[in-house]
Amino acid sequence: MELIHKYFPELTNDQLEKFDQLKPLYEEWNSKINVISRKDMDQFYSNHVLHSLSIVKLYEFEDGEMVLDIGTGGGFPGIPLAIYYPNVSFTLIDSIKKKTTVVQAVVDALELKNVKVLNDRFENINDPFNTIVSRAVAPAAKLVSLTKKAMQKGGSHIFLKGGDLALEKAELLASYRSLRWYETELSTLFEEAFFETKKIINLTGVVKK
Repeated sequence: MELIHKYFPELTNDQLEKFDQLKPLYEEWNSKINVISRKDMDQFYSNHVLHSLSIVKLYEFEDGEMVLDIGTGGGFPGIPLAIYYPNVSFTLIDSIKKKTTVVQAVVDALELKNVKVLNDRFENINDPFNTIVSRAVAPAAKLVSLTKKAMQKGGSHIFLKGGDLALEKAELLASYRSLRWYETELSTLFEEAFFETKKIINLTGVVKK
């Protein structure tokens, strides 16, 4: 929790309380349904919570926005973002039932009224969203292709990724010439070693339906 205090001093007591509850909730559920590796559990706040909140450092969601978290896994980045933005609506989707079971339980325990959890494939989503987020789910071009029906005109994709993305970027821009690729090294935002190879990718532009 010290990391969350360090990088987000603006958080309210209610938000801090919810973030404080996250690790015990995931430890309890992880003992029943493994959704986070033991190694990552030891670094829960840096590798999962802070990583998710890195989006906040660069992009601001407006009240009333609709955000879709595709392939949410254990609920990241969706749950931390939903705590930070209580007036933004988040839909968290994953095709693996055991993962959405855990995510729904965490959402219920924290009483996050701005979160909807779906057990489905994200390419089946037809409702329009302002922003689509994901964390290391698939190559960017594939994610854009599979979420065309879920992207509102003028919306954007925000992907948390790592490593060398040159080929992935080239593939994306070759397929979607109207899109613009903005890449930020997370090591410029956080000093922890985990973030040395981590990046945020923001895609903006028009994707033909």
